[in-house]
Amino acid sequence: MLSFIKSRWQSIQYAIQGLKHPLQTEPNTWVHTGICIAVLALGLWLSITPLEWAVILLTMAVVWAAEFFNTALETTLDLLHPQSHPKVKIAKDVSAAAVLITAFFSVLIGLLILAPPLWEKVKGWFF
Repeated sequence: MLSFIKSRWQSIQYAIQGLKHPLQTEPNTWVHTGICIAVLALGLWLSITPLEWAVILLTMAVVWAAEFFNTALETTLDLLHPQSHPKVKIAKDVSAAAVLITAFFSVLIGLLILAPPLWEKVKGWFF
């Protein structure tokens, strides 16, 4: 049992290293971080429902996973083919497009969930 716990702990340590690398090397991860913090704060301020929280958090997780897979793919391709190559460029561009698609739809989901209660909360400030 102890060896199982130690091996799980080691797996967690590897995963933490995997979290650190993109944050240290990919500027877009800091953009995602800032947006996530803003959305979380807005969700708290608006008192969104548990279901809305679930959708927001799942959406964030999908964007983060896409970003991390993109970083893993780019790193692997750089290792395997350090020189510029049209096929490598296609793979990197498609991977980046996947991140863009998830980010775009996360913005739409965020607007669908957050815009109505935000409007209700602030419309009195203007009218």
